Amino acid sequence: MSGPVYIGDAVSASGYRLAGLRIHVPDTAELHMQIEMQIEQAAMDASLVLLGADIAAQLPVTALDRLLSRVAPAVVVVPDVRGAALLPDLAKRLRQQLGVLE
Repeated sequence: MSGPVYIGDAVSASGYRLAGLRIHVPDTAELHMQIEMQIEQAAMDASLVLLGADIAAQLPVTALDRLLSRVAPAVVVVPDVRGAALLPDLAKRLRQQLGVLE
């Protein structure tokens, strides 16, 4: 198993590369067709998958839930450096999963 991998925008990826992570910056054609497959492939040999909030926002909700539910390796949504994409509301997601909506 290798180290962590970051999948997201190019600007944030440059910082993660400096920190020693492997990175993948999907282009727009990949984003709509192959990004789920690429995340799964990255997860096969990574110890941790950091997923940019911009990429996470463009995934179908069911696919994102499936990825975030992984135990090993963990898939974590991280903010992009520009703050353009919002992070998923973790509290709301947990309330939905527990069946305790307000």
